[in-house]
Amino acid sequence: MTLIDLTAPVVRSNRLDGLPVAIIGAGPIGLAAAANLVERGIDFVIYEAGGVADSVEKWAHIRFFSPWRHSTDPASRRLLEETEWRAPDPKVLPTGAELIESYLRPLSELPAIASRIRTGTTVNAVSRQGMDRTRTAKRADTPFLLRVTDAAGEVNEVVARAVIDASGTYRNPNSLASSGLEPLGLPDVLDRVTHALPDVLGRERARFAGRHTTVVGAGHSAANTLLNLAALQREAPNTTITWLIRNSSAVRVSSSSNDELPARAAIGSRVERLVSAGLIEQVDRFEVERLARTAEGVRVIGRRAGELEERDTDVVVNATGFRPNVDMLREIRLELDEIVEAPRRLAPLIDPNLHSCGTVAPHGFGELQQPEPNFFLAGMKSYGRASTFLLATGYEQVRSITAYLAGDMAAATNVALVLPEAGVCSSEGAGSCCS
Repeated sequence: MTLIDLTAPVVRSNRLDGLPVAIIGAGPIGLAAAANLVERGIDFVIYEAGGVADSVEKWAHIRFFSPWRHSTDPASRRLLEETEWRAPDPKVLPTGAELIESYLRPLSELPAIASRIRTGTTVNAVSRQGMDRTRTAKRADTPFLLRVTDAAGEVNEVVARAVIDASGTYRNPNSLASSGLEPLGLPDVLDRVTHALPDVLGRERARFAGRHTTVVGAGHSAANTLLNLAALQREAPNTTITWLIRNSSAVRVSSSSNDELPARAAIGSRVERLVSAGLIEQVDRFEVERLARTAEGVRVIGRRAGELEERDTDVVVNATGFRPNVDMLREIRLELDEIVEAPRRLAPLIDPNLHSCGTVAPHGFGELQQPEPNFFLAGMKSYGRASTFLLATGYEQVRSITAYLAGDMAAATNVALVLPEAGVCSSEGAGSCCS
């Protein structure tokens, strides 16, 4: 891998002059990248497969465990403060819906940003104009080529001087099976398996009330769903809850008196109390292998402590985390860590097998650089399979990246990041202290 000289000025190419930066994804990090580019006077276009904050919309009912002060981007706030926008109370914990309504939607509607968003537009592939990944000569001077499908279904190709892929990972969940492969039998029971963070108290209530739900996963997505199911259980007493985890304990949602985000610690302590009271059946050391349809629902088949075990349920919630989809980047020269699928220089800072569960070291364009010049993964996608991401991390990433693209090397390399201490560590290499 050829690393970028952090002290060298950015070289401009005549072929790239006048081209915009392509941002993939109009979620919190993609919009933050746009705000930083607005302040830098750099043109951009955002390509979003759904609508603005489409993934956040899916879990709009979930309340953050980090307050507003950690949930908004400084450049975005500066742009919004030039309007009649009023900043939310920095100490309050927003829900996903509140993040959209009070921050992301107003940000996306600013004229300088709204005019550059292309919703309903899917990026199918990214390459270089006239060259595949094997060609090297003049590669850095050649525009990026993005093949996109617009809302009308028409396929086109557009060019860009740089690409920031902030498309996230929410649409690409990890497998239910402990092997990482899809469990055998999954196609036969897809109607009985839901994505992480279903709205069990709202629009999806009928699917869960009075039924047996099995939640698979040991992170905060699983914990939030368990808490909502327990609330539903109080309203619909026939509701039963099983929690399957792969390890001997759910370290990632354990409570800690040292956590600087009290709401995060409270999630763990509340789940622990429900398990102790017998309201949630916790089944540890269960490794899912196969799913099978039954007359009433689905059978989860796996091994517990090496012994084959079967458990019947009505609905399965896949809360096993997420992974990046890099299929559209086959013609881009990427160097990803072989364990967590994050940029290789970033991976040691966030690898859940190594991460110390304190603060994530400050990082910016230097850690996110790829062998492909001016191509960056940012936000949750840059974390690969690691589950330690906070919005504040992504905001600092795109601030550094946009400074680099503007040729401001001093700002690009001067990265600073202060994250709340989690106070939780994993003894089994499965820690998730910042999710």
